[in-house]
Order: sequence, then structure tokens, then C-alpha cells
Amino acid sequence: MIMHFISLAEAAALNARYRQHHENILKEAYQGQNILPLSETFDRYAVDTVLEKPGCTGLRVYYGMTEDLAVHAVMVGVDENNRDILPVTTGTSAAAAGETDEEDGFILERAIRCPDLCPDSSPLNSDGL
Repeated sequence: MIMHFISLAEAAALNARYRQHHENILKEAYQGQNILPLSETFDRYAVDTVLEKPGCTGLRVYYGMTEDLAVHAVMVGVDENNRDILPVTTGTSAAAAGETDEEDGFILERAIRCPDLCPDSSPLNSDGL
């Protein structure tokens, strides 16, 4: 099993470095447009709904982009074989195109995104411990 846990000091350093450089990795034309988030918050109900899917052993984070080029985390559950747990599609044209009811609880995206709605100051979103 992979240990995913890190110390608060390491997390604070990672986040501080990202905040310092996140605009630098964008071409100049895209800087200052809040394309890259500083954080995204998902409520527990949404995360629990994905984790409660039969066979779910973890979460995978993909990164997507809206039409205005803002990057967002897209989360899905994964099974013990590291496969995405996705909704079963039926024979309808919408389902065949991968479109399902957004309330089905398989895929998370609509998080609270910072910026614009940022959390209160903490060691993970300020200049240190």
C-alpha cells in the first residue's frame, strides 16, 4: 500500500511553491486570468457518494477545463484494479455519447474554486507555518 500522507510542513511548502509559481507555467497571454486554481473544495456528501459506490477503493483526480479555460479537478472513484468507476450507459443516444444524469453520483466537478471563493487563511494557503 502506498502511504499518501505527508506532514503539514511538507504540504505547506508544496502549496507555497505552487502559489509562487503557478502563473509562471502559463504563457503570458493566459496569466492573470485565474486559469489555474489555488484550491478546490468538495463537500463531504459528494465525496462520500462517490466512495460509497460498490467496489470503490479510492479516488482519482483528473483535470478538466471549462470553455473560459479555467482548470478544474474532476474526481471519480476507482476500483481495486485501478479502473475508473463510471455510470453504466444504456442504449439511448445521450447515454451512448457518455451523457448521464449529473445526479447519478459517479463524477465530481462543481467544487468551490479559489479564486474566487477562497478559504480562510491557514498554513496551507499562506506564506508558511
